[in-house]
Amino acid sequence: MNRKTVVLNAAKMNFDGSLDFSVLSDEVIVFDETTPDQLLERIEGATVIVTKEMPVSGELIDRFPDSVKLICEAGTGYNNLDLEAAKRKGITVCNIPAYSSQRVAHTAIMMLLNLSSSMQKQLRMLALKNHDNFTKNLQVSHVEVNNKVLGIIGAGNIGREVMKIARALDMEILVYTRTPKQDSDGIRYVDLETLLKNSDYVSLHCPLTPQTKHLINRKTLELMKPTAFLINTSRGALINEAELIDALKEGVIAGAGLDVQEVEPPAFDSPLYDMDNVILTPHMGWKGLETRKRLLSILEGNVKAYFEGAPINVVS
Repeated sequence: MNRKTVVLNAAKMNFDGSLDFSVLSDEVIVFDETTPDQLLERIEGATVIVTKEMPVSGELIDRFPDSVKLICEAGTGYNNLDLEAAKRKGITVCNIPAYSSQRVAHTAIMMLLNLSSSMQKQLRMLALKNHDNFTKNLQVSHVEVNNKVLGIIGAGNIGREVMKIARALDMEILVYTRTPKQDSDGIRYVDLETLLKNSDYVSLHCPLTPQTKHLINRKTLELMKPTAFLINTSRGALINEAELIDALKEGVIAGAGLDVQEVEPPAFDSPLYDMDNVILTPHMGWKGLETRKRLLSILEGNVKAYFEGAPINVVS
């Protein structure tokens, strides 16, 4: 079988040159970036193509050469790929599940702890040579997280990791998920409205689907406590960003930690960059070196399993 493998946007994963994609197969061609106009020419004769959060439309997939048999999305979410078009072409699609669960969970908890300490505001004060927190006692809000309520939307691998750490911090947990489980010590499964109304922190860990797009909007934000914080390390479009910005400015909620944004990177003039009650990070949850090496290892396993006739991590 032809084992030609094409990596279409390697720079998304290998921005520091630490990954070696040659392990994927006997013949690997690597492109740092690929535009839609370049894609069809670059995958000519390939059996496997690898993408990372790269939008590939159904129109493009319909025009794929017959040689393409496997699309590997080098991440957990695959909303960037038209699965129906792949199915029509007889192309298998696989993803990389759970490769970044712990690191993304750590990012969510990092944001929770920093928001509870007004760390963004403290750092801005230091940058402006304002030392009032040292000379006039603490000038910003600083609260304990123990015994506070963390609402988790989505109870997959990452959501469960967040629960584990939050319980170690003595937090109470409310969970909203499509498949509720039995309540356990400190963890209770509830509907979305109950979660939003009763949580001190709300952390998003669900996939982006037509049903979850803009799940958090003005209406749902207004259900939250004015002292509550919103954390998103999942997908930016789970939140209506314009409505969130307005809510943050108006004090509808206390603040937000956003490792993902509706458009990445945010526009140069986005208010999110400069808001004291927002922690903004560049979708870094999966970008640690150990995490990316794990991604490559699982990706190698996906490709190997396909060539051995037993595909794994198949999503379509």
